[in-house]
Amino acid sequence: MLDLMDDPELVEFATRLFGLARSGETDALAAYVDAGVPADFTNDAGDTLLMLAAYHGHAATVRALIERGADPGRPNDRGQTPLAGAVFKKEPEVVRALLDGGADPQAGSPSAVDAARMFGHEDFLSWFGA
Repeated sequence: MLDLMDDPELVEFATRLFGLARSGETDALAAYVDAGVPADFTNDAGDTLLMLAAYHGHAATVRALIERGADPGRPNDRGQTPLAGAVFKKEPEVVRALLDGGADPQAGSPSAVDAARMFGHEDFLSWFGA
């Protein structure tokens, strides 16, 4: 079976995409998704573009990816969700964008609710109704 990640050009392209998500380059990343890159494109750790944008605090990128079909509740290979990552990083705009996009605060391990309790983020707990 052919492994596309054995192609150095594809690896470089994928690395560039994940870099765009981490740095919040919304317009460039949205253009790639609009051109056919899967909205739930995933790296070798199971982190989606959305997970990386959320973890790095880029609410506009999170919203753009959700608008293009990214799953706001998709966990990575460790069971972590974008919402739990945003809670951990204390990113209220990202938390709101994910909740608006349908993310479940109870999903994942630890869940966003668990993370908010663990770190004493009472404001997020009130948003989650917990």
